[in-house]
Amino acid sequence: MTNFDKKLAGLRLPTWMRKGEPDKLLKAARRFWAQVYSWVTWPVSQFDPLTCSEPLLNLLAYDRDITRFNGEPLSLFRRRVAFAFINARDAGSVAGFISIFERLGIGYVELVERQPGIDWDVITVRVSDSQIADNTQLLLQIIQQYGRTCRRYQFEVITSQPFAIRAGWDQGEYVVYPARIAGADVASATFSAGI
Repeated sequence: MTNFDKKLAGLRLPTWMRKGEPDKLLKAARRFWAQVYSWVTWPVSQFDPLTCSEPLLNLLAYDRDITRFNGEPLSLFRRRVAFAFINARDAGSVAGFISIFERLGIGYVELVERQPGIDWDVITVRVSDSQIADNTQLLLQIIQQYGRTCRRYQFEVITSQPFAIRAGWDQGEYVVYPARIAGADVASATFSAGI
């Protein structure tokens, strides 16, 4: 609810006028001014890719060099257009590339570069198998648009498993065996202590 809508909802008539024609007139005035407010603010709201009309969204996407792939949901396309400038800025680093995946709702991802035994230009993208199954076209589109030039990308599937470690208490014996010096009278000590 906008600030203007809150002000409209806050309009109250005196108690003796809350019935009949004055109350109907107040409700009609609220609807009318809410409609006028939407007409006045409509052009400003069209600059936001998350709320603009679809034909204008396509124009914004063209301006930001974003193409819609087959079967892409409108909500995802809106997010890609909305974050186009930020994603282009973050594309050069590993942390930025991971941020692109988070902004677009893909989830956890790891990027590993220059691994031993693999060519230097291969970047490994580690994602879960459900992420690959749900976002195949999106992953390929991100790598094509924001991936580094002269680099090859390969996907590696990671699977998370729950892991539990239990801690316990162990009783032990602490024993000290001192060295004897020839000619000195030193007694050995032995103690038991709970560790």
